[in-house]
Amino acid sequence: MPKKKSKQKWSQDVTENSDAMDLKGGVFKQRSAKKIADSLKASAEHCDRRKASPFQSAMSMLSFYINRAGKQLSKSRLATLDRAKDELRKDFGKEPKR
Repeated sequence: MPKKKSKQKWSQDVTENSDAMDLKGGVFKQRSAKKIADSLKASAEHCDRRKASPFQSAMSMLSFYINRAGKQLSKSRLATLDRAKDELRKDFGKEPKR
């Protein structure tokens, strides 16, 4: 029996329904890198299902989104998300890469 085609990609399903963290809707669509980082930090710290540290969980989710979006992201959007990585590092008391 053939499988039904899903209108939703598996990566979208992971982003929206991740078992690792409960994300606020539209977190990756925000224009501010600081707001993205703050939202990811709050989600990671309040989630009791994560297996890694809050920093690792938040950074993994951000990296996952960037990697899965790939060529679909504009240069300015990618730059905002890369800045969000640095903001996330700052939020957790780590040294930014740049």
